[in-house]
Amino acid sequence: MKALGQHLILELYGCSAAALSSVSKVQDAMLKAATAADATIIDSIFHHFKPYGVSGVVVIAESHFAIHTWPEHRYASVDLFTCGDKTRPWRAFTAVKKSFKATHFSVMKVERGLLPK
Repeated sequence: MKALGQHLILELYGCSAAALSSVSKVQDAMLKAATAADATIIDSIFHHFKPYGVSGVVVIAESHFAIHTWPEHRYASVDLFTCGDKTRPWRAFTAVKKSFKATHFSVMKVERGLLPK
């Protein structure tokens, strides 16, 4: 079977609360992740919640990257969904983990769109 896409589901713990609270830092981290993955960035939108937390998405030609943060728990959930053979979602994972200074994490890889070769 050949997968049309790879979906990495990240659970990041022990992150910098300051980074997770800032729309500009979260957006910058996600755009850097897209660049690290060799993805083609189309657009992005991010929102700050009161009293805290950020959600956002980076639309890439190859699919999307999304994030939701809980700075009060030093936690972020991140979806890195890429299609095609050119993108490198594991590089995006490394970039995001570094940007938020995660002390521990889990990653689940899901192959999407399984088709016969």
